[in-house]
Amino acid sequence: MANSANRPRSYDPAKVRAALAGQTEALRGAVHELCARPDAEAVLDRPTRLGDWNVRLLIAHLGFCLDWLPRHLDQPVPDGAPLSLVEWVGITRTAAAAIDAAVQEHAEGAFAGSPAEVAAEFDVAGDLLLRALERPEAADPARRFVIRFGPMLVTDFLVTRLVETVVHADDLAAALGLAAFPHDRQALAAVTRLLADAFADQAPGGAVELRVPPYAVVQAVPGPRHTRGTPPNVVETDPLTWIRLATGRTDWAAELDTTLRASGERSDLAEYLPVMG
Repeated sequence: MANSANRPRSYDPAKVRAALAGQTEALRGAVHELCARPDAEAVLDRPTRLGDWNVRLLIAHLGFCLDWLPRHLDQPVPDGAPLSLVEWVGITRTAAAAIDAAVQEHAEGAFAGSPAEVAAEFDVAGDLLLRALERPEAADPARRFVIRFGPMLVTDFLVTRLVETVVHADDLAAALGLAAFPHDRQALAAVTRLLADAFADQAPGGAVELRVPPYAVVQAVPGPRHTRGTPPNVVETDPLTWIRLATGRTDWAAELDTTLRASGERSDLAEYLPVMG
């Protein structure tokens, strides 16, 4: 659980690597199950909630996210102050066009084949990541790593891979009509906390207490800061609803009074969402 002072959060490198490995295996299982279906070709062509992306493009993007670490781990370590995780959340919205172009190219190559070939290619990406996670460079908390926005600590970069794999696993579940995806628990926890921290960073203040049990509590939104007793403005929801709100997969009005509870005159957070584009 985050503390109410919203101090910068650190992530345990071993737990992050284990969570990413667990989430990768869960995704591998889902992709194999999908690609083994008799109607797999049709399923790969299904639309998703991500604009023009179909399921095939979504899986290609997930593979692209998984093998970024092994493809770049041996590159020279860049100079400069490393980008923080909350900065990464805010800056991702500027890269949507570049990401879409890269995914389209990726899908036209390795992921353009039959369902069996798609599953095999996803296995390659997953295996490359899992082997990279065992390297000492991936376990070094001080090591810098290059991303499209500049240098970043490698552990923080792995947290960004948790964001990608959790958020897009939920997109995949929605496209397939599944009630839920079997997320790795620690992966879900890390993503919930990071998006709560990014919200507090983007809407600084102490007027509202956001609660996402059992993983996060932050204070945010300009106004009188609460210090003792029951906060006058409280928002509470579950981790997946918070992740969907924070990434624009659902909106405030759709969730209010169902999966989302808000009390107090300052508790409407709609103008501050989404947190991540």
